[in-house]
Amino acid sequence: MEEFTNLELEEGLSFNVELDGHYFNIDSTEDFGGKNRGPRPKSLMLVALGGCTGMDVASIMKKMKIPFEGMRVSVMGSLTEEHPKHYYKMHITFRIKGSDINRDKVEKAVSLSQERYCGVMFSYRKSMEITHEIIIEE
Repeated sequence: MEEFTNLELEEGLSFNVELDGHYFNIDSTEDFGGKNRGPRPKSLMLVALGGCTGMDVASIMKKMKIPFEGMRVSVMGSLTEEHPKHYYKMHITFRIKGSDINRDKVEKAVSLSQERYCGVMFSYRKSMEITHEIIIEE
């Protein structure tokens, strides 16, 4: 299986991106010659991890019949100071909203995502430390 994207330089450092039939821009900050017309490519790595594991966890929790009302996934990345600047650590926070939530089942869903299903997690774990926490809110 192969995946494919097209990026076309628009102006300065801004690219128009076509991915899976969706279109968006990426750009750099004005400090580096961009016009801040879209997110930075490196920052999208945070979105990739949060989206991948978040979709897994939501799907698994539904299959486990966990009665959650909402979920927020936050990902914080720590960058090196030296070039090439790269993430050496990411921390994921899962906030699960609902009453009568079984923490053990949520932990099982997160574990299944991280150890078995999330391909982004699998790739990232080879090059950085990844930690997580679960917060249950009523």
